This record gives sequence, C-alpha cells and structure tokens, in this order.
Amino acid sequence: MAIQTLNQMLSTHPEVLSNLKRFQITQYAIDYREALVLPSGALSTWTPPESTGRSPKDTVIVRHPELEDHIDWSSPNNIPLDPDTFHRLWVDALTVLWKKPRVYVTDRVIGADPKYALPVKTVTDFALTSLFTMNMFRPMPENISQSVFADKPFTLLVVPYDKIDTAKYEGELRKREDGTTSDMIVAMDFKNRLGLVFGSAYCGSAKKLMFTAMNYFLPLENILPLHCSANEDLKGRVSMFLGLSGTGKTTLSADKNRALIGDDEHGWDDRGIANFEHGCYAKLIDLNPEKEPEIYKAVFNPREYVENGVIIENCMTYPNGAVDLFDDRLTQNSRASYPLRYLSNVKLKGTGTHPSTIIFLTADANGVLPPISRLDPEQAMLWFLMGYTSKLAGTETGIKEPQTTFSRFFGQPFMANRPEYYADLLGNKMKQHSTRVFLVNTGWSGGPYGVGSRIDINLTRAMLDAAMEGKLDDVSYTENKRFHVNVPDACPGVPGEMLHPKNTWTDQAEFERRAEALAREFSEYFDQAYGSAGIDKNVRAQCPGK
Repeated sequence: MAIQTLNQMLSTHPEVLSNLKRFQITQYAIDYREALVLPSGALSTWTPPESTGRSPKDTVIVRHPELEDHIDWSSPNNIPLDPDTFHRLWVDALTVLWKKPRVYVTDRVIGADPKYALPVKTVTDFALTSLFTMNMFRPMPENISQSVFADKPFTLLVVPYDKIDTAKYEGELRKREDGTTSDMIVAMDFKNRLGLVFGSAYCGSAKKLMFTAMNYFLPLENILPLHCSANEDLKGRVSMFLGLSGTGKTTLSADKNRALIGDDEHGWDDRGIANFEHGCYAKLIDLNPEKEPEIYKAVFNPREYVENGVIIENCMTYPNGAVDLFDDRLTQNSRASYPLRYLSNVKLKGTGTHPSTIIFLTADANGVLPPISRLDPEQAMLWFLMGYTSKLAGTETGIKEPQTTFSRFFGQPFMANRPEYYADLLGNKMKQHSTRVFLVNTGWSGGPYGVGSRIDINLTRAMLDAAMEGKLDDVSYTENKRFHVNVPDACPGVPGEMLHPKNTWTDQAEFERRAEALAREFSEYFDQAYGSAGIDKNVRAQCPGK
C-alpha cells in the first residue's frame, strides 16, 4: 500500500527529476538557494537548531509482530512506533511532497559487494538531500541482480524542512519536556522496507537510517555489519578499527602506508569485507590541516563547483566565503560530506579480504586498562558487547570524575537486532578466519585523567603496527585476571613497564581502587543489559568484575 501511494504521487506530480547528473543536482541546489558556493567550489548550508545532529528520541522502529523475535526492544535506542501511526505519517509526507514544485529521486545502493548491496530509492523535495545520497550511497551496479536484496529494495522519503502536524498525533508521538508533541520523526519500517525522515534537516539522519536498516537486515543473511573503519596494507592484509567518539578511530585508520577501504560502516561475509558507503561524512570542528591533511584537502581543494559536490553543513561561513572551523556557535557537530575518491590513498572498489586484525579502541580515562592486550574469541565477543570508553571529566557541566560509557558493538543506536546475533557472528568469524583481535587503550597512563598523561599517539601507532604486522603473535602474555585480557610482556617500540598499567602508577592503592570500581561498573552494566539475553556462558565469564 505504501509503495502504491508513492507511485501514485510520482505519477501525478508535475515535475519529478530522477537520477540527475551531479552537475545538474548541484545547479538546482544553488538556483533555489539551498546553499552558498564557497571559493573552493564546495556548497555550504545551515540547518535549523533542532537539526544540527541526530534526534535519538525521535528515531523509531515500526513494531510489527513479525519482528518480535529479532528486535531487541530492551535497548533504549529501539523505540517502537505503531504501524497505523507510521502509515498516516507516510501519507502525510507524500501529501507534502505532492504539493512541492518539484521532487528529486535517486536510485543508489548501500554496500560495495553486489552479493548484498541494498537498492534504495530516495525521494525528497530538497536538492541537497539528493546530492548527499549521491555522495554517501553507492551507484547502482550492473550486476545488482546477484544481490540477496535485488527483489527487496528499500524506499526512503526525506521531507527535511516541513514539520509534522502535531495536532493529528497527540499521544502517539514523543512528548517533549515542555509538554508539546515532537514535530519530527526518523522512522524505520523493516517489514515493509520503508524509511521516513520528516522534519529533520540534518543530513546524517538519512545516512544513519539507511545504515541502521543494513545493520538489521545483514545478520539475518549471516553477514556481520560493523560500525568501523577499515584499511589494508600493500600485501592486501585488512585491519578494522572499532571505537566510539574520541578514541581515535578516524585518525588511527588514516595511515599513509595503508589504503583506506572505508571510514564508518562495513559488512563481513564469507568472501571478506565491503564498505557500505560511497563517501565520508566527517566532523569539521577544530579540523587542523596539519594534523588531518587528507580530510582538509578532500573538503577544501578547489574544484569546479558544478562537479564538486562537497556539502559543508553548519560550519560558520562568512559572506566572502571564508569559513571558521573553530567557531562552534552554530554547533559542535559541523560536518562535511564528500566522495571517497577525494582522498589520496583510498581503495575505491570498497572491498577487501577477511580481516587479519581487528582493533577495539577505548579511551580509558581511569588509566587502569593496558595500552594493548590481545583478546581470544570469547573475550572479543564480551568487549564487543560492551563497547566501553570514558566520558572525560570537565567536558560537561557537573562531571568531576571520568564517566564510564557503554555502547554495544561500538554503535548501539544503530544495532537493532538482539545482541547475540552480532556477538555470535563475530566469534564465529574470528575462529573461522583466525582473526586477531586487540584491545587498544588510547586513554591515560600513570594515573587517571588530570593526574596521569594521555598515551602518546606515536606509542599507540607502534603498538598498532606491531599488532597488524604479526609481531605480537609469538611474544609471551600475562593474563589480567580482573579485566580478563591478555597483555603482551613486550612490544617493539614500547617501554616494557607501561604495558602493565599498575607499573606506571605511584599510588598503588589508588590504582587498585579505580581498577576495582571500573570492573564493578562492567559487571553491573552487563547484568542490566544482558542479564536475560541469550549470551553464551563462556562469554559471560569474560566480563570484568566476574
């Protein structure tokens, strides 16, 4: 029914612009004042304040009985929506689009591997949204018929600047703190393969909706989706990097000696890994051209504007076209969308072999985790389930001590299935392909934040090189019995005393107190999040504090 109503709208609309060339959609965005052209040829745009980032509380999943065995409704990010409410919102969005002077349609795919590329049709009234899908989603491959999703395409409606008529949805949509009904929604209907962005002008809403859909569909096809970056060395050996914001995922995966496969989302099937994306959606705030020259050049290198396509979102821009990357008055979340081909060392094919090494990144502000440790399959499944890092003292009002943060699979808001689906797939693939997994702490040593010092990035890179090059395969290890990880007793280029963090502390009693407190937080969170989940007992036993 939903597709029928969409087709009816498209067939009766006076101006439907389908799969325009890059220069054409760019010109529409300029002609209708959706963006300002910068001297570099990039397009700069701004959104309303409520659309400067994702809106997790308005991101919902349509609750169908057929999904009950798959969706983890205990996750706070999996918010249910009644099917009838979604249908009415869908019809309302189509009504809005039908009244617009023109609509834009793109037909793209999510996924570089044609075996499981997901076709997605995006319909919107905003040219920049259409251009964004051309940057971020991949072109339709000629052999799309090979895909397991060839006859199961996804349809996405994006109505970014029109708001929901809240009078029609009292008691059905989220109540804000002021008592009013929310006028925006990001909704996913996995049963009918539909997505709706209504009232959110943040480009990332469309991107993350589609990747959440992939993260839902792929485990059901025995394919593991991962929120990670990936690169490969000159011998074709692949490494993957998983980590939350602030752990160094983007920085550490950008290596002049390794080709970037992708920086955010990948799938791992029986043939290897594949990037979901066609582009990058990078943070711009405080971007330093000396420390991150690749991103800077990708965004600001001069190109003819009609072929450029870089979208700069919510970055302070002046009438003369100058931008201030350090001005956060609009938002801390300024972004740039650009094609992967604008990077100098990138594997455009977007696929690689089975990963030889997986890196879990954590920034432990307590200073009690080893800077590097190796994980066996059960330990890796546990740390994958936990997705640990620290929120730093002083970064938010009222935080006086580092705060522990857990985000399952290093991307909890985007992983809708039951947790064991993802963890079991990781464990099985690790064993099948003899993949090494290392936990790398990019946080503090010699004491907690404010006392110790952050681990030097050059030492971290030395540890990563040793791990990825197999130099830690034959060294001896000591088990850290509190955190259930295996710590190398030697690592090339790294002082031996710092590998076991207690050695770097002058106050040994304080180290024990902090380490025990962190382990207890792990145990309590695991019981809360997974107490009733079907997690293997051998994985449960690897939880710190147990």
